[in-house]
Amino acid sequence: MRMTYKKRDFARILRQDQTTVEERVWELLRNNRFLGLKFRRQHVIEGFVVDFYCHELKLAIELDGAVHNRKMNKAYDDYRQTELEAEGLSFIRITNEEFENDPEILFRKIEQFLPSPLGRG
Repeated sequence: MRMTYKKRDFARILRQDQTTVEERVWELLRNNRFLGLKFRRQHVIEGFVVDFYCHELKLAIELDGAVHNRKMNKAYDDYRQTELEAEGLSFIRITNEEFENDPEILFRKIEQFLPSPLGRG
């Protein structure tokens, strides 16, 4: 139980100290702005914090800045993703550079996880 509070407090700090790219993404996703989907930012799931999360799609979105290229951070990111995928979550990873060069990439990637209109998704 104590660990949950620490992670929740950590997530709160991350929300207050967002990167510029995280702020821009949040403006696009907040208040159900994208297709009426509810996203949370810096959300705790199974003891891990993800940048953005949509419960309806069971979809985590991670923005990867330069810090994620460090060997230790990359190993932790891979571990966290593997653990959460084992719990049935899907992941989208977008580098800050990809988003800055093409903000629409965010929507294209999310759309890949939407149920198809014919019920096959």
